[in-house]
Amino acid sequence: MNPWATGILHTLLLIVVMLLNGSLIIYMLRKVLGHLHLRLGPTELGPGGILQLVPDIVKLLVKEDRHPGKTDRWLYIIAPVIVFVPALMAYIAIPFSDKLIGFDVNLGVLMLFGFLTVIPLGIFAAGWGSHNKYALIGATRAVGGAISYEIPLLLSALIPIMLTGSFSLKAITMAQTTSVWYWLPAFPAMIIFFICSIMETNQSPFDMSEAESELVSGFNTEYSAMRFGFMYLAEFSNNFIMAAIMVSLFFGGWSLPFINPNTMGAFAPIVFIIKTYLVIFAFMFIRGTFSRYRVDQMLAFGWKKLMPIALVYTVVVAFFVKLISMKTGGGL
Repeated sequence: MNPWATGILHTLLLIVVMLLNGSLIIYMLRKVLGHLHLRLGPTELGPGGILQLVPDIVKLLVKEDRHPGKTDRWLYIIAPVIVFVPALMAYIAIPFSDKLIGFDVNLGVLMLFGFLTVIPLGIFAAGWGSHNKYALIGATRAVGGAISYEIPLLLSALIPIMLTGSFSLKAITMAQTTSVWYWLPAFPAMIIFFICSIMETNQSPFDMSEAESELVSGFNTEYSAMRFGFMYLAEFSNNFIMAAIMVSLFFGGWSLPFINPNTMGAFAPIVFIIKTYLVIFAFMFIRGTFSRYRVDQMLAFGWKKLMPIALVYTVVVAFFVKLISMKTGGGL
């Protein structure tokens, strides 16, 4: 097949997967938050209200696409693209199984975090270009928060990388099939990664850039219709990406205890997706349980708690990894 046709086909497939995944996570969020708050969530359309997503998506597609006056026109237009495209591209490096992976690169972990780091820039562009004080405050919070959590996030991800000796998510997953899952020897790193993931996905109690009760809707206050839909979908897609990275780094990816990973076949991606959705459920449980931090509390938590703990823990693990490798002649 023509390489261009193949590329276009793969891109369309990624968009379809992202749309379906985002829609399912939105439905799941409504049901989980509903039950946590002693409500039922969507119930009217389809079994369990799952078809409620259809009119919601149609509404976004046909709604008037407002373009407020006094905005920075090009920044306002391009911001949803800056938010959406990295979230889409991140799917190509997620290992659903040893065979089902878009692009297994040696620096896969760094590539994924590189994509995710671009998203706060899109949020800042949206807030800056909207010419709205609430949007600008939300955008500023997003960038300030990104600095406070991204360093501990990367440091916590370094622990599985050091234990494996590889930046490839597939290699990290394969290493856990012949040893214990890394959440056990790297439990503090797993907790730090989990907390930073909630910050990265902009969820309560750390949803500073939106904070409806303070900033109307934060950075996306002036967006509507498809442009808002792009950012909304990217936000929920990031939930899946962060959960998938966490499953690959700490919970053995597609593998199961006491089962040969080479015998799992088509069952492997199902295991991976179930694990990922369990992590997403944990995100939602925290979101529906804890009240929102103030912005100064979140920044202090990131700079004064998460970062020192992550730094010290990384240095200690690096010391022991080096010590063990010297004693064993290169391997752990």
